[in-house]
Amino acid sequence: MVEQIDAAMAGMDYEIVYVDDGSTDRTLEELRNLHHPRMQIVEFRRNYGQSAALAAGIEAARGAWIATMDGDLQNDPSDVPRMLQIAEERRLDMLAGIRQKRQDGMLLRKVPSKIANWMIREASGVHLHDYGCTLKVFRSELAKSLGIYGELHRFIPVLADLEGARMDETPVKHHARSFGKSKYGINRTIRVLSDLLLILYLKRFRHKPMHLFGGWGVLMTGIGTLIMLYLFVEKLLGHDIWGRPLLMLGTILLVAGLQLVALGILAEMQVRTYYESQGKKPYRIREVHHSEQA
Repeated sequence: MVEQIDAAMAGMDYEIVYVDDGSTDRTLEELRNLHHPRMQIVEFRRNYGQSAALAAGIEAARGAWIATMDGDLQNDPSDVPRMLQIAEERRLDMLAGIRQKRQDGMLLRKVPSKIANWMIREASGVHLHDYGCTLKVFRSELAKSLGIYGELHRFIPVLADLEGARMDETPVKHHARSFGKSKYGINRTIRVLSDLLLILYLKRFRHKPMHLFGGWGVLMTGIGTLIMLYLFVEKLLGHDIWGRPLLMLGTILLVAGLQLVALGILAEMQVRTYYESQGKKPYRIREVHHSEQA
């Protein structure tokens, strides 16, 4: 892979960042023996997963553009110069790859991937074809602001969309796996569902959590209050209300509604603390345009 990267990037100023994610084979030893002048190796203490590896590699990178790819030669480094050219010409912040003639198993890789891609596309509104393709090109400032953790590497385009990124996609080559063993399968599609809920929350309510928790909380509290008022009138009229299911429903709605309102207030305070404690802004400026006279 190092040889292919060197050949693809010949004549360009580049660096190679390898992240060793707690490998148990001779990967680290082989990398050290290369003594490559343009390469740095980030060694994890143990296996942390693909999201952590991507985040560590992006943090270590020093270039104006960052390209990410897997280390198993299924991605082709020769696509990177073309992707860089497209991204610069179109003034994109991110360019994602679409694996053409994907060389993976149909049942355990392609089918789960298609299902996951469809779910993410429909739920997030970010219409890319291949969320699972690791080969992507980013502007450095975008890549370093994404906040990739957990297993959010599949949702990188959605995270980029949250940052207001201009993005597009382009076909890239894909090769059959020659080394190692795939750890992906149908079980990953199930995990996508839980992560998708988090992404949908971040996309719609990360700056205004009270609109989610407070809205439902007020609705439930209102319904619970109306039920309790109705039962109170029933009690005044001499009817027995003890043990009625409606009493239990009204109590649950009232308590749950108040808890959701309180949760919304706490979430709003956390959002405020997050931005103010770090001097961050709840917006991103792409560019400030000045007139020629100014």
